[in-house]
Amino acid sequence: MSPFRQTLSASAVALSFALAVVQAQPLSFAARAASAESEEAKSGDIGATTAPAIVPPLLNQPFPAKPTRKDERMSHAEAMFEEGRKLYQAGNLPGARKLFDEALDLVLSAKADPVDRAHFDKRFEELVAKIYRLDIAGLGAGAETTQANFDKAPIDEILNLTFPLDPKIKPMVRDEVAATISQLPLEATDAVLSFVNYFSSERGRGTLRAGLRRAGKYKAMISRILDEEGIPQEFIFLAQAESGFLPRAVSFMSAGGMWQFVRGRGVEYGLRQDAFVDERFDPEMATRAAARHLRDLYHQFGDWYLAIAAYNCGPGNVDRAVERTGYADVWELRSRGVLPLETSNYVPIILAMTIMSKNPKNYGLEDITYEEPLVYDTLELKAATSIALIADLTGQPVSAIKELNPALLKDLAPVGYRLHVPKGTLVTLQAGLELVPEDKRLAWRVHRTEAGEDLAAVARKFGFSPASLLACNTGLAELLDPGSLVVVPAAPVRTPLAVKTVRTTRTLQHARVTPRTRPAARAASAPVKSPVKPTVRRDNATLARNRSPRG
Repeated sequence: MSPFRQTLSASAVALSFALAVVQAQPLSFAARAASAESEEAKSGDIGATTAPAIVPPLLNQPFPAKPTRKDERMSHAEAMFEEGRKLYQAGNLPGARKLFDEALDLVLSAKADPVDRAHFDKRFEELVAKIYRLDIAGLGAGAETTQANFDKAPIDEILNLTFPLDPKIKPMVRDEVAATISQLPLEATDAVLSFVNYFSSERGRGTLRAGLRRAGKYKAMISRILDEEGIPQEFIFLAQAESGFLPRAVSFMSAGGMWQFVRGRGVEYGLRQDAFVDERFDPEMATRAAARHLRDLYHQFGDWYLAIAAYNCGPGNVDRAVERTGYADVWELRSRGVLPLETSNYVPIILAMTIMSKNPKNYGLEDITYEEPLVYDTLELKAATSIALIADLTGQPVSAIKELNPALLKDLAPVGYRLHVPKGTLVTLQAGLELVPEDKRLAWRVHRTEAGEDLAAVARKFGFSPASLLACNTGLAELLDPGSLVVVPAAPVRTPLAVKTVRTTRTLQHARVTPRTRPAARAASAPVKSPVKPTVRRDNATLARNRSPRG
């Protein structure tokens, strides 16, 4: 026999022996292999001295587990994020946004898969957090607004948590459910009871009370719209859970507004989103869109609980969970772990809030002082107009105008915007706007005179000559009555506007809107262009498809 055949034969023998040892006693494989090597060496077989040196290391190296489809999608999404970050750093924001959206789309299509769920969810949250940080830094609405900061969505703090169940409250809550009149079916499952227990704690009750106080502003409006759209009145507590009735709440998934719409879902239901306006933050328009979305989900699933779940994680995830298990029951899907964790908690959170709010005396909620309802008139603007000019004409502070118009992302309202103004000021506003040319309403201001002020005093206050003011105020007399409106052909020196950033869907550009404070003739000769209405940005369309208004 040739040396090569001897070696091959000895290797085969050693391999068979090693496999037998592994099957019999895997934990002592190294010792057995060493003994076999010693015995073969004594026999003088040439192959015995080479085969053990090759075979044991091979057998000691376990083959890596085959990645699941879920892991492969996550790895692909993370690679897409890195490519998107390179585009972001290079200044290609549209390209970066496209890759980020595709990465989230890829991940969300696998999020309901229960395999390696804890590890996957951790990687998913890390990916979302990285995208969110870049979104706020330069891609999303966070960089476009000059208004007050956005609010954090309160529900983010508890969606991924579990709370203990207090067995003592079970009989009480079940009796309450049996005696409570509700258009939305109520159940007191253990999951619901655990959140009743949480919202009965000091911290949970504080969150609930704060939201109910703010609800006073919007309750009448929400109730009216829910009734008009044929939706159970108890869905007001979905807004309570989503945002605590904060119109400018933003979640870590970039869902926005009182009803927490992601961008794509907002577009689907007609909510305008551009560089100047985001109607997800308009309480009335977002409430209408949310009611219609819930109605559509109910028609799709035939069950309010499944509709609520789909509102949170998207109808696609709920469809796949039902198809995978064969159960069209949210509690069964929850117990089998085929829904995202936050969705599993979402339904019981809303039911717990509903039960507690309908039985306020039992939970220390009966003494809440509700905020006054917001009442306003609405005017559709024919030209882009500064918020400062609107405040001048209505006699209100700028903050009051902004509070009524949380959808505005800038200190101006674009053409076609439906402006909300304090009740009773609409007629004055309309008359005052007629004094200012449409192409000047971004920069010009109006001054309401006080007792003792004449035209010369007003001119000195704003750095103009009386002749300049007369040129812009036809028929204005030198002597002014208190309360007279004087058009000022530029913003007052006292409140200059700063350099602002205008973001469109295609490019990032800077537009200086610093007002002129020189003589009126020069200011009047430089018309201010109205902003061009950009294309609605359909960011993250698939995220919208697979996540509800929350994302």
